[in-house]
Formats: sequence, C-alpha cells, structure tokens
Amino acid sequence: MVAPVFSQTISVPDNFARLVAQEDTDGDKKITVHDHLTPFVICGTNGVPIETIQGAYPLSLLLQALKHANDGHHFEISLDEINFTEPVVDRTHRLIKKYYWDALTRQIDADHLDRVVPDPKTDSKDDYLYVPAADTNAVRYFKSPGETMDASRPLKIVLLPSPDKITGAFVRSLDGAHGLLSLALATNAAGKISGVPYVVPGGRFNELYCWDSYFITLGLLQDGRRDLARGMADNLLYEIKFYGKIPNANRTYYLTRSQPPFLTSIIRAVYESGAADKNWLASALKTVMDEYQHIWMSSNRVVHLGQYTLNRYYDSGDGPCPEVQTGAYDDQIEPWLAQANSQAGLSLTPFRFMNEYLYCGDFSNLTVNGTTLAEFFKQDRAMRESGHDTTHRFDDRAADFVTVDLNSLLYKCEMDLAEVIETEFGGILPGVKGSLAEASYWRRQARQRKEAMMALMWDDRRGFFFDCDFIRQKRSSYISATGLYPLWAELLDTNDVADRQRAGRMVSCAQEKLEQYAGLAASAEESVAAARTHDQRQWDYPYGWAPHQMLAWQGLKNYGYDTEAAQLAYRWLYTIAKNAHDYDGVIPEKYNVVTGSHEVFVEYGNVGTKFDYLTPEGFGWTDASFEVGMSFLSAKELANLQELKPPD
Repeated sequence: MVAPVFSQTISVPDNFARLVAQEDTDGDKKITVHDHLTPFVICGTNGVPIETIQGAYPLSLLLQALKHANDGHHFEISLDEINFTEPVVDRTHRLIKKYYWDALTRQIDADHLDRVVPDPKTDSKDDYLYVPAADTNAVRYFKSPGETMDASRPLKIVLLPSPDKITGAFVRSLDGAHGLLSLALATNAAGKISGVPYVVPGGRFNELYCWDSYFITLGLLQDGRRDLARGMADNLLYEIKFYGKIPNANRTYYLTRSQPPFLTSIIRAVYESGAADKNWLASALKTVMDEYQHIWMSSNRVVHLGQYTLNRYYDSGDGPCPEVQTGAYDDQIEPWLAQANSQAGLSLTPFRFMNEYLYCGDFSNLTVNGTTLAEFFKQDRAMRESGHDTTHRFDDRAADFVTVDLNSLLYKCEMDLAEVIETEFGGILPGVKGSLAEASYWRRQARQRKEAMMALMWDDRRGFFFDCDFIRQKRSSYISATGLYPLWAELLDTNDVADRQRAGRMVSCAQEKLEQYAGLAASAEESVAAARTHDQRQWDYPYGWAPHQMLAWQGLKNYGYDTEAAQLAYRWLYTIAKNAHDYDGVIPEKYNVVTGSHEVFVEYGNVGTKFDYLTPEGFGWTDASFEVGMSFLSAKELANLQELKPPD
C-alpha cells in the first residue's frame, strides 16, 4: 500500500458500502484476519479510483474512519485524514488517552441519567435511582420539582435507609426493583450541581466497581487525567460514608458485599499526583479507618486461628445473586434440582425450581454432599466478593478460606495508614481518638498480619504463598497469581536476607507455573487439572487478566526484578496490540494467555469484543494496563513493541 501524496476527497456512503460488502466476508461488522481479504480500491467523490489498500489493519482503519464519519453524518472526508502508517501501539495509546477514558466516564445527575441508569444485567419495568436519605443535599436535588430528570423511561427515585438497615433481607426485598445507587454531587462556581465523574469498566459493567477502580485510576494518572482519578476516589469515599462500605458496584443488588480493598492505594496515588491537599488526605484516611473497622474487621470477615487473626471474603446476602445472568446457575444447582424432581416426582425446570426455593422456601432441606442450597449460595457470594468469579481455586467454598490476596491488601492498607500518618501528620492523625490515630498502631497491625501469613500461608517447600482452608485446617495447594500479591504489598522485607530469598523463590515459581506466552495466567495448569470438577472458569488457566499483570509487574519491580517485570509486561502489551492490529482495534476484559487470543467465550463471554465496526471504549482495566505497562519497558522494548515483534 502506498499512502496518498496529496489530499483527496472520498465519498463516505459509497466507500463504506463497498468496503463492507467486499471485505467483511464473515458478516460480523468488523474487518479482521478471519475475513477473506482482497485489495480494496478507494474511490473519490467522482467515482475515480484514488488508492488501493490491503491487509486487515489498513482496511480496518479505513472502516473505522468511514464508520465514524457516517455516524457524524459526514458524506465526504479527506483521505489524508486517515493515517494508514500509524503503528498500532501508537494508535491504541492515542485512542485510550484521548477518547476511551472520556467514553467510559459517567456522572449521576439530571443531565446524564439515560447513560447511567440502564442495566443490562437485570430486567425491570421501571428504572430506579436510590438516594441515601442521610444525604440531604442529594435528596433535595433529585426530589426537586424544578429539576427535570433526563430519562427516557419512567424513573422512580427511592430513598435508601442508613447502612445499619441495609441487611441481606432488605436487599432481597428489592428483587424486581433493583436500581442505581447515587454517588457524590458537586456544585461549581456558577451554582450548577452535577455528578462527580467516574470511570466504568465498560460493556455490561456500567457502574463504579470497587477493585476495577484502582487499576483504572493508575491508567488515568499515567495519562494525566488527575480530574477523573480524584473523582474516582471521591465517589468511593462517598459510598463508605452513605452506604457503609464500597459495594461491589453502585447497584442495589451489590449492597451486601464489597470487593478486594484497594482504597488506600487509590488515595495515596491521587494525593501523590497533586490532585488533592492534606485536608482531603486526612478526611480520606478517617473514612478508610471506618470501613476497615466496620467491614473488614467485622465478625463475619475475621477468622481466629489459634494465636493468629486473618480475614476472609464474605457476603451478608442470601440466595442467588440477582445480577447473575439467567441460566448461569443451572449446571451448579442441577444436583439439588435432580434430587427434588426425583423425590417428589416433579419435572421442574431450573428457573421454576429456583423461584420456588427463593420465594416459597421449598427444597431448603435438600443437601448435596452435605451442603444445602443456602450454604452453596453463601459460598458463591463470598467468591464474588473476591472479584474472582469464577475459579476452581476455592473448590466452591470461598468463605472457608483466609486468602493471600485479601490479607495482602489489608497488610498494604495497614502499612499505607502507618506510613502516611507518619510522613504527613507526624505520627498522629488529627481528629481521631485513641490508638487508631497512631502510626505505631497500624504498624503493629501489619506486623501481626505478616506473622500470621508467614505461619499459615507461606509454603517453604514450594516457595510460594497459598490460601489457608481454616475449616479443614490445611494450606491450599492451588497455585494462583494471587500468590504474588505479597510482592506488590511489600510484605517481605528487602533488608532481610531470608525475605529476599523468599521473593526470589516466588519469582521462580511464577515463571515456571504461571508465566505464559502472552502474560501471567490466573492459575497454574496443574492446579486446574487437579480440581474437583473440570468445567472451564474464567479466573483460571489458561486465561489472563489485567489486574494480575499490573500487580505482578509492580511486585517484581519492588524486589529488583525489573527485567522479569518488563518481560511479563511485554508479553501482555504485545497481546493487546496484536489483537487490536488483527481484529479491528478490539480491547477486551481478558485473554487466553497460552494462545494470545481475545477469542475467549468461557462463562460470561468476553466483555469488550462485541461492537459494530468501531470499538468505542475498550475495557477499563485493560486500557489501564496498556498505558501503565509501557512505563515498565525500555526504549528498545518499546521499539520492538512498535514493530510487533513477538515475545521470546
């Protein structure tokens, strides 16, 4: 292909129609390497041929440019507006930085409700917006007769009670009427009220998610979007104040659980970027302490193991999760369903069985391997709080484990509080009573947690960290990428020879068991093979996810393994760039890291792969991993990435 040497105007409708008819041979509304591609002649507005291009990447660039122009009702464009020679790495970075962050940005206010209220995960006759009754300013704003809510469907605004009234039974009572939870509002100099902006993951995940927010924040800060990073933090802090926790995401059905706690890391990143002052920092730390005490150190999540205390994931709700897609539980509940049909001579469908169990109280006495449906769903909900839904790692018993990831995160939280109080406030946080104000208290908490983790989770024979099954009183043998979290949290002391050796053994174990052609697998192949059941689950081998990659890179760097971190980052970034190059710019939530493919349809599919002609936003934490990952590469590695040189 030869780029045009002077400006030529081309017809959008004509070239678009011919391009789709000729090159999109599989009819998926994309141009990819799966199509039977032939050279395409671009014609000017007078029908005269101007240029001939070929290959999936140039053809997809033309397709996207024509689609964008067509959507904007432009009938003609200049051909030299399309940079056919732009490397896919530069293009991907440019699109994320200039367009995708804004495309993923949401606000909850009168002007933006049509974009934030719809929820593809649930069906309801009306749309609902839930506003905390305690937030009098928000109640006044959303209930104001003079405020016109910009919503295309009937919108019901409901006041939500205080956090102590939001029980599992209360949330279950909302079935059929679940809705969006309002977030923070801000007033500008002119007196206009608007929602504080935040970034969503994308696709069917059109909410502010708990742990996604950390990785998205890192990407935003990498791209200089301090405004959005600050908005993310402010909205998360708002949730703790008015909902008692950072819910899994801001929908009512998520109110009974949280997700992996990254808030202190978000606060530090925002503050250190210069996006907030010390008064904001002090207030934020107090809010973090409140969530730490009332959520993570609550009796439901604290486990005492002899002289040690550690934490587990837990959801205070009961029964199936309302947001889970219809039919997703069918295979798992089949043993109970078969038993019910056999004993009572029934022929219930899974849907009917679930409804009779949930709303009529039927079949609650049935057990499969000693487990009732109530116990099964309790475990399922705990797994979903872990963010790893689903995985064989817990053998469907997530609530029975104190986990490496959660306790590493809480260690990091404790150390963050200790270090920030010490460096920014002279060792005592103003306005806080008792020992919680003291940096020494938080260091002591962290030290005790490390002692417990080393005693119960460190496997000296295998040189890796493993979850601990406190019910069966044994350490798991399941090799997971979460075993690297202690490196990210800096649990091991770099000044201690034994700890440095442990870090080296962890790196070696991860390279042998988890590192694949396209990045870090969520778990080891041997662990999946040894699982009790063998259905494929998306948070297991052979799949890889952005959060595991990003935490691993930083963890390796923390202990001087910069070369290894760069090697892992290169594998992942190459995978993103190669798929974007060959598949019309696609950036999904996960990849098969063994094959390097985005064509992953395990469990819930692959969010970010479904679009027509033009990918509008990528996927939040994958976008972030691309932006952050480039900072781990040398100039030579970046040059190799530009040329799409495959990993060694």
